[in-house]
Amino acid sequence: MKIVVTGAAGFIGSNLVKGLNARGIDNIIAVDDLTQGDKFRNLADLKIADYMDAGDFYGRFAKGTLGQVEAVFHEGACSDTMELDGKYMMDNNYTLSCQLFQACQQQGTRLLYASSAATYGGSDTFSEAPQFEKPLNVYGYSKLLFDQRMRRELGTRFESASSQVVGFRYFNVYGPREQHKGRMASVAFHQFNQFQADGKVKLFGAYGGYEAGGQMRDFVFIDDVVAVNLWFFDHPEKSGIFNLGTGRAQPFNDVALAVVNTLRINSHLAALSLDEAVQGSMIDYIGFPQALIGKYQSYTQADLSALRAAGCEHAFADVQTGVTAYMQSMLETRSQGFPL
Repeated sequence: MKIVVTGAAGFIGSNLVKGLNARGIDNIIAVDDLTQGDKFRNLADLKIADYMDAGDFYGRFAKGTLGQVEAVFHEGACSDTMELDGKYMMDNNYTLSCQLFQACQQQGTRLLYASSAATYGGSDTFSEAPQFEKPLNVYGYSKLLFDQRMRRELGTRFESASSQVVGFRYFNVYGPREQHKGRMASVAFHQFNQFQADGKVKLFGAYGGYEAGGQMRDFVFIDDVVAVNLWFFDHPEKSGIFNLGTGRAQPFNDVALAVVNTLRINSHLAALSLDEAVQGSMIDYIGFPQALIGKYQSYTQADLSALRAAGCEHAFADVQTGVTAYMQSMLETRSQGFPL
């Protein structure tokens, strides 16, 4: 069985390779662009059969020169929600994905691809239906347009797909192997480094009708994202667009407190309440950035009705459980001398 993972040196892609390896699957073609060379670390401890540059892969795959491929996990994309170059975004996230879809359908290859909760944008309802899709930036639009193309090609529930096609609307994913993402890394990642450097973490102040640190997101641990991807891989008869979040909105304050307390406990200090952490200046609220006004989702919560109706009953970690595990992983990585 041959598998392709695009964006394989990225955050979600590399964790998918790890998840496949855990099943004994290593006949994997890893596709990426290693212009940012330090991403190699995400692949260094994994087993793959081959590596291909993204600039070569799509054309070669379309010509059928790679032999029979069982499935493509398509994670390759520009994921910078602050990117303003619409042509670049559409070329990467829409045009290449359309070409890949056509090639997969022609070759009988299953396609499991990354969509995004950014497709909902300014909506207050997070259900996989057109009336709730209101992207706030060109990234969200690029992901939505591909979802719309799939509906046009395959029907509302992808019922006419000749081989499996699944789109995952990822909510706020966090976890190991995201260190290369810079400003787009999760708040938990940034807060780990902030606390190690300054003894405090930073959160946005009041905005959008929410108190300081009170904006709420559906934060989903990377291990859960991999588990759901692999559940669909195990169920090739299931197609469609599905939210991939926990179904639980939690405030940024919960993330910050989980970071602070995990690192305090690691230093043999007592865990604190939120009020104690704020009063002790370990959580610092900063003014909301002008650049994000009108472009920021203050609340997200995945509606998991479609996922559950498909038969996926995966139990998701809450913030306290997932962030604690992530902080412990980062502490171990740092102790081994790897940069974060």
